[in-house]
Amino acid sequence: MAKVAFLGLGVMGAPMAGHLAAKGHEVTVYNRTGAKAEAWVASHGGRAAATPREAAAGASIVFACVGNDGDLRSVVLGEDGAFAGMETGAVFVDHTTASAEVARELSAAADAAGLRFIDAPVSGGQAGAENGVLTVMCGGEEGAFAEVEPVIAAYARSCRLLGPSGSGQLTKMVNQIAIAGLVQGLSEAIHFAKRAGLDVEAVLEVISKGAAGSWQMENRGKTMKAQKFDFGFAVEWMRKDLGILLAESRRNGARLPVTALVDQFYAEVEAMGGKRWDTSSLIARLERKAD
Repeated sequence: MAKVAFLGLGVMGAPMAGHLAAKGHEVTVYNRTGAKAEAWVASHGGRAAATPREAAAGASIVFACVGNDGDLRSVVLGEDGAFAGMETGAVFVDHTTASAEVARELSAAADAAGLRFIDAPVSGGQAGAENGVLTVMCGGEEGAFAEVEPVIAAYARSCRLLGPSGSGQLTKMVNQIAIAGLVQGLSEAIHFAKRAGLDVEAVLEVISKGAAGSWQMENRGKTMKAQKFDFGFAVEWMRKDLGILLAESRRNGARLPVTALVDQFYAEVEAMGGKRWDTSSLIARLERKAD
């Protein structure tokens, strides 16, 4: 069992930290809103810290899952940041979906401070975090990865090192590109089936067994048909991710016309009041335009 810290107790971080505690690790937590940290401790045990530096003191592994590049820098760098409290050789594992650029920046800062850094964004959403079945995509050095992988297993069903620093974030971008086009395609398919007068659930049952089948179809098809979007991964979070990967594509020359178009569609969903709807709400845009 390890002595660890977890920074950020949102809808993903809180259950991930909970799994660490349930597995017997000694967990110290930090959250920008201190009341959340105290509530987490009341439910799971461990200790709450007033600053990232205090949380990181003495921990062999420090995990973080915060909002964006700026949030990440704020909990890592500076006088009260985690790096200032970590001991030589400790590993920082970042589960934030952020840019590859910030991953490389913080990896270099960690190296200069005698620390190690793994960028490790996750896929699986809130349900995956709560059920401990996330997919974790990692970038960094093999020795550091080997140390943290058994601990990450507390909340992951798959965890893999994809290359040097930044590779985890780049892989998460690939994941989001694939999802964006898939959800739009599924939205159009369900919309078409409804307009054609078909039994949508029967159609989904049949085609899910063939080449059209996907996780999204199995887990979101029925709720998309019913216009239920009160769970899963929020549109505003997806737009953040799409913004990161579209910026990266401009740097590396990748052409992502469908992804860019879907990002515009999500902007329309936000304008409809769907900022916190699940990403499967792309179908709501089609239904509204058809009425």
